Amino acid sequence: MALNVMAGPGDDAVRGPTLERLLSVMGAGALELCVAPGGLAAVVEGVTVLDPLEPGRSRGQLLLAVGVDPQSAAALDVVGEAAREGAAAVVFGQGRSGRPTDALRTAAEAAGTALLFRTAWLGWTELVGALRAGLVLAGVPADPAASAVPLGDLNGLADAVAVLVGGAVTIEDLESRVLAYSSTKEDVDELRRLTILGRRVPEWRVAAMREAGFFRALWGSGDVIHRPAHGENPERLVVAVRAGGEVLGSIWVAAAGSDLPPHASDTLRSAARVAAGHLLHHRSHRTDARLTEDAARALLDGRGSASVLTERTGIPAHGHCAVLAVRPGASGASGASRASRASRKEESPKGDLGAGETAGRLCALLAVCCGAYDVTPVVLPVDRGALILLGGLHKDPRRAEEQVSQLGTSLVRQVADTFGPDARIGLGTVVDTLTGLPASRRSADLALRALLSPGEQRAVASASEVAEAIALNEMLDTLTGAAQSAGPGPGTALDTPVARLVAYDAGHGGGTMVETLRAYLDHFGHVPDTARALGVHANSLRHRISRLTEVSGLDLRSPDARLLAQLQLRLLERGADRKQ
Repeated sequence: MALNVMAGPGDDAVRGPTLERLLSVMGAGALELCVAPGGLAAVVEGVTVLDPLEPGRSRGQLLLAVGVDPQSAAALDVVGEAAREGAAAVVFGQGRSGRPTDALRTAAEAAGTALLFRTAWLGWTELVGALRAGLVLAGVPADPAASAVPLGDLNGLADAVAVLVGGAVTIEDLESRVLAYSSTKEDVDELRRLTILGRRVPEWRVAAMREAGFFRALWGSGDVIHRPAHGENPERLVVAVRAGGEVLGSIWVAAAGSDLPPHASDTLRSAARVAAGHLLHHRSHRTDARLTEDAARALLDGRGSASVLTERTGIPAHGHCAVLAVRPGASGASGASRASRASRKEESPKGDLGAGETAGRLCALLAVCCGAYDVTPVVLPVDRGALILLGGLHKDPRRAEEQVSQLGTSLVRQVADTFGPDARIGLGTVVDTLTGLPASRRSADLALRALLSPGEQRAVASASEVAEAIALNEMLDTLTGAAQSAGPGPGTALDTPVARLVAYDAGHGGGTMVETLRAYLDHFGHVPDTARALGVHANSLRHRISRLTEVSGLDLRSPDARLLAQLQLRLLERGADRKQ
């Protein structure tokens, strides 16, 4: 699957840019270099995805080993074959550990093949698009106009374009969010003021342009679009920034204080070519926040370095710290955001870029709230919630635990007010070094799961405070695993007495037998109390229990049998709660 992206026109000396040039254009956020035994002078003629059914197509290509675990033996074979075919480099995904094995590194060095890794936050589809644009930009000789602005300095670029074009400039992404804007001494129109203050074009304006088909024309056009002055809105020019078929964003110019000069369109057209490299670098470059998040996530997963996190955050490697696991309420106000994103999706060439909006709001809220306490937080989005890594806790262990408890109580109120009343926070154990954080994260996750159990009313707790629920969850996990591996549906074990009662009730149109057994065990086998709970006569209950044991084969005199039945009944309850 070769993309066949070649160098720009007029560059006949080589067939494409060098690997070094490509990496410098793209920045450090898309690809991580592992080893380059032959240096970075290899010419990259294009990009191809590994296809075992079509070997021999990787000469001069950047070979993307999609679906190959870098820790597997197959990865060694890929590196060897790439070297034999003359590939420029091989790119692997992160794999399970996020680190290359010594065997893979050794194989690459022996073969003389450059080895790179796709960064964890960039998908393969996004990487292909970035490489397509990067190869085009890297193959074109540097523009003298671009040398005055450091690569990635979008605000500097906006100011430079504003001077050349003679207007007020904003640089926007595909979702009409403002990435940079020029400073100007002239009075600006109201729309530009609202756009800059809100860091995005107002939604009502976006909706109007979408309805008029403006975005379709912008993304499909290769030239400058002119929007005449209308009412209080001054004359505007806009151009899409693209490279290698990838649309990267747009540049807007508004007249400020006087009409735009006649040469403005030509200047903006040239500026768009210069801006492509800056926007690509911006898209792929790792920010400080992303580096910090990656270091914290790696440490919590047990594969990172405490010293790296200390360097990024200032949290001491030796000192009390803990992890909090946060789950917002299910009734959070995210429906409107989803509807809004769905309405925008049609006009964006990259699809729905706002899928993480709710997670972003949650993490921002937690970071702001933590800032009121004397702790150093790192907030990480996770599936359906967030993790908070807390450093800089009190030197006294008891005081540190009090800090964590007080912060959890405060945060859960804030999260509940914003995202719904069912917010829960599990408090991890306080540990005395950063290397102990994986254990704190484990205890926080266990506590959170216990708080989410049916009937649990508490919103904040540590693992020690919900130890019984945690132990029950672990037993139920074991029971569920045995049941699922045996093959029946969830919540039942293979041909156990409770499974027979469930099947009997299902065949007789009710849950009488299961309900009777649950009440009987809940009342410790005391017939009068069980009869009152069920609203039946004691003699009728005795007959029902006799029938129950006959149908199920359950030995009510056996403590082990009663314990197993009680656990399976609890498992049935939880399964019913999950379905509701």
